[in-house]
This record gives sequence, C-alpha cells and structure tokens, in this order.
Amino acid sequence: MNDTQVTLVGYVATQIDYKETQNGPSARFRFAVTPRYFDRRKDAWTDGTTSFYTVWARRTLAVNLAGSVAVGEPLVVHGRLRVRQDPPDGEGNRWFSAEIDATAIGHDLNRGTAAFRRVVTTDTPLMAPQKVSVV
Repeated sequence: MNDTQVTLVGYVATQIDYKETQNGPSARFRFAVTPRYFDRRKDAWTDGTTSFYTVWARRTLAVNLAGSVAVGEPLVVHGRLRVRQDPPDGEGNRWFSAEIDATAIGHDLNRGTAAFRRVVTTDTPLMAPQKVSVV
C-alpha cells in the first residue's frame, strides 16, 4: 500500500533468468537505465551515469517475459522499488542494490515496433468432445 511505484525506461542488460519455483514461475534480469541530457556548453546530447536494477517478474508476467524479451531490447518497466542494504564486507564497505518487483513490462515503442500476441488459455483440451446444445 505504501510501496514506492516507479516506471523506468532503459535496456535489457542480461539474459532473462527464468525458473519454475514452488510458488510458480519467476524470472529476473538486469536493467540498464541511462539518462540523457542536453549539455549547453557542448551544444550536444550527453549520456549520464548508467544505473542498473534487478527486475523480478512472477507468474504469468515471468512466462511472457521469458518468451518475448532479449538482451539489448528497449523496455518500459513499472513496479515496486525495493532498496536492499547488504551487511558490511570484511573491509567495512556497505553495498546497496535496487530491485524492481515488476507489475508491467513492455517494449519501448519510441525505439522500435512490436507485434502483440495474446496468450490464449483454455480449461478444456482442444481435442476433447464438446457438448452441443440444441435450442
């Protein structure tokens, strides 16, 4: 309820790691987000520092993600932001990581085209006999 919702635009940085777990399908990948800004001194667009996020997808989103996305493709990711702090290492350094628990993922159509295919699910086998009612 009080989660931080974010929408990020960037590129798939790693292969999709898809797994079937006891709680259902799960997938994760690293997502690179590089801000661009106009540098007036150089009179040109300049890339800022790239931030990397681990994106998690669960259930149907994980299945569809694994069948639809490849490394290098531009995406829009929407979900809950979680920032984790790892315990200090032997030298006293602390590490932080940002993760997105995705609720929606799609191709960025500003950078290309996509063809949507609806997933059809059915409760009855396709070859099972079907009842025909006569009215």
